[in-house]
Amino acid sequence: MMLSKFQEELKTAMKSGDKKRITAIRNIFGKLKARKIDKGEELTDDESMKIIQSSVKQLKDSIEQYKNAGRDDLAEAESYELSFLEQYLPKQMGEDELKVIVKKIIGETGASSQADIGKVMGPLMKDIAGKADGKMAQQIVRELLS
Repeated sequence: MMLSKFQEELKTAMKSGDKKRITAIRNIFGKLKARKIDKGEELTDDESMKIIQSSVKQLKDSIEQYKNAGRDDLAEAESYELSFLEQYLPKQMGEDELKVIVKKIIGETGASSQADIGKVMGPLMKDIAGKADGKMAQQIVRELLS
C-alpha cells in the first residue's frame, strides 16, 4: 500500500534526477520497510501513517534544533523532507477547530485548573490523533484551564 506508493515515487524521482526528493523518499521508505520486516507482514495504512507522523514530528524537532544552532543549510534539507511527507498526512485541524474540541472535553471531564491538564489531554489526543499538532493542543488546553 504505502510502501508500493513510495516505491513508485522513488522510481519517478530517480528518473528525473531530483536528489532532494530521492533522499526524502528513501528515508521514509527505509523506515516503513524496516517496520514491515520487524512485523513480519504488510503494514496497514494506519501503521504506515503513524510512522509518517512520527517522522514528521522528528523532522520538526530537527529543524528547530538546526535553526537554533545556526545551521540553516541542514534545516533547509529537513524542511524539504517535511514538506514532502506532509502531503501524505490527513489535513490538519486549525486552531479554532481544535479549541472547540478542547472546550467540549473540558466540559465532559469537569476539568477546571492546570492540575486537570492530564484529565483533558488523554481523551483529547485520542480524538485528534493524526489530525492536529499535539503541542498546539497542549498549549490550548493550558490557555483554557488558566
